[in-house]
Amino acid sequence: MELFRQHPGPIDTATAFAGYEVARHRLPAAVSPASTGRARHLGDLVDRYDAFLLDGYGVLNRGDQPVPGAVERLAQLRAAGRKIVVLTNGATPTAEAARAKYRALGFALAPEELVASREIASLHLRGILPSGTWAAIAGEGDSFPDLSVPLEDLQKNPGLLATADAFLFLSSDRWNWSWQDRLVEALRARPRPVVVANPDLVAPREDWLSVEPGTYAHHLADECGIEPRFFGKPFAEAFTIAMARTGIPPHRTVMVGDTLHTDVLGGTAAGCDTVLVADHGLFAGLDPEPFIERSGLRPHWIVPTT
Repeated sequence: MELFRQHPGPIDTATAFAGYEVARHRLPAAVSPASTGRARHLGDLVDRYDAFLLDGYGVLNRGDQPVPGAVERLAQLRAAGRKIVVLTNGATPTAEAARAKYRALGFALAPEELVASREIASLHLRGILPSGTWAAIAGEGDSFPDLSVPLEDLQKNPGLLATADAFLFLSSDRWNWSWQDRLVEALRARPRPVVVANPDLVAPREDWLSVEPGTYAHHLADECGIEPRFFGKPFAEAFTIAMARTGIPPHRTVMVGDTLHTDVLGGTAAGCDTVLVADHGLFAGLDPEPFIERSGLRPHWIVPTT
């Protein structure tokens, strides 16, 4: 993803959108609806769907703050008997830590109501590499007791660039282009599996966009000719697990998110209707319609807020 590397200053929405379009050939295909409805919030849609799959960033929270009204909206959906699953590409915390984070924000999630890409990736690691050494690209202080294979922190043991048999990308918090260049060189010298537990290119924070593991993974694919294995939205495994948790068929399920290339594309490819939340995530302060027209990724609904 050389586009991001060469971009001066912080990544903005237009650059993030351009990056997703560059990587489009690696994303699922989907047929979008012909038109988009408008609603005030998810409460207007409660009678249309039996299950709501909800992104975290941009839908429930923005950084360390809950989206205004989101706590009350989840309570409304529950009171109406709707199934809820938070489907997140956040791969740094364990499931227990992620639930604790949401609980601190006011969202009390049962274990079955959270599906994180970290968990999804873990289910596939042994199938990708039945035995061998895994190197983790992870956040500061991250540990891996919940994952299905033994892992070592790459940045604590850089020798793993040469000796590891596979790499698991969980977080970009400590990663940068200097480390990326070293990984590119190592994979050119000895190609190995790369598993990406967070396919996002960027994530909305309080008032900026952070560069996420998906950016570096697509860069690896471009530079090294390898094909990373992505787990999380928009890829099918995430939606299969989330819908299995609800027991609700796709045509009665809606995916609610703030991005076109992860939430809307992934939900549509899985056979669900989709809602784009416009005011709190990637398109905050912008009209999303020009981006919808350019990409052809049309949600079934747009709401300003959760």
